[in-house]
Amino acid sequence: MRKLTYFVACSLDGFIGDETGDGSAMISFVDEEFLDFLKTEYPETLPTHGRRPLGIDDLANRRFDTIIQGRASYDLALKEGVTSPYAHLRQYVASRTLAESPDPDVEIVADDLLGKVRELKAEDSGLDIYLCGGSRIAGELFDEIDELVIKSYPIVYGTGMPMFGARFDIARFAFGGLRAFGNGAVVRTYARER
Repeated sequence: MRKLTYFVACSLDGFIGDETGDGSAMISFVDEEFLDFLKTEYPETLPTHGRRPLGIDDLANRRFDTIIQGRASYDLALKEGVTSPYAHLRQYVASRTLAESPDPDVEIVADDLLGKVRELKAEDSGLDIYLCGGSRIAGELFDEIDELVIKSYPIVYGTGMPMFGARFDIARFAFGGLRAFGNGAVVRTYARER
């Protein structure tokens, strides 16, 4: 069974962005040291249109071969004219409002997102599924999340979009590791206790 991993950036107070979901204030913490970490450990989490200018478009996927993201996350790429932001992965966008995909490599999941995720998890693959966000689908898929990779940046929003935009029962996760960076960023991993 494949894992669904919520790989997410957040502030110290647990927000993935301001009240509109804009997390651009955290981008300044992606310095050379942090980018080297991403290139080495999670290269597939870097969007294709960002990999090409860095000369790393040929990096192999290490952990994921599939991405699921919400409409708001996908809209960030669309606003830049990018219809296939993760061309190196199978791409699914959860949206009830996007009538059809603007790209043949991006599949829209309008109904039964939970069923689609369970289907993807049951596939025979050596790589896992990257849940890119956002808050609402992370909340909707909370019971299916097997791993959390939380990139915490030394910034406080005070209010904003939470990591999980839904109510659910308390769940325990086991600590898996920590990586600290010179700029104050920290990456923590947790595995769900089932």
